[in-house]
Amino acid sequence: MLTSICVYCGSSDTVPAHYLDAGSALGAALALAGITLIYGGGRTGLMGRVADGVLANGGTVIGVIPVHLNSEIVAHRGLTRLEVVASMHARKQRMAELADGFIAAPGGIGTLEELAEILTWAQLGLHAKPIGILEVDGYWAPLLAWIDRAVADGFLAPAHRGLVRVASAPDALVAALISGS
Repeated sequence: MLTSICVYCGSSDTVPAHYLDAGSALGAALALAGITLIYGGGRTGLMGRVADGVLANGGTVIGVIPVHLNSEIVAHRGLTRLEVVASMHARKQRMAELADGFIAAPGGIGTLEELAEILTWAQLGLHAKPIGILEVDGYWAPLLAWIDRAVADGFLAPAHRGLVRVASAPDALVAALISGS
């Protein structure tokens, strides 16, 4: 049963407003579906918007933040629970332990790295949790094209392409992860 989803996304406030709006909508969709948000514990960018969207809709948010980022500038202090861990590696491990599924929303290198790692773990059979990508304004199109190319050129098994679900509507993505479709 899917009761929690880890969201990987950007923490920058200097992105176009439609990305931030998508973060708020994703948070609302999670809360309305009764899904607990697991995320990196930040208060800015999409990270903050997703958390605030969950909280504004009566949901539960668990942030996991490494000690070196646990500051008034970075950490979201209004969460249901904020766990402080020793390192970025410990953060990723703890978020994966707490989550029943994963969503990558637009973000930077850290988001890409987190998505790649959780997909790799699924490919290797280390977990069977659903993984989704929130597509906003074609943001993930180059990565998805690369994945398709990796399949076409034999670097990735066709079955592994099916490890990730993609949707542009947050509620549709959450529903797809819940239903397994």
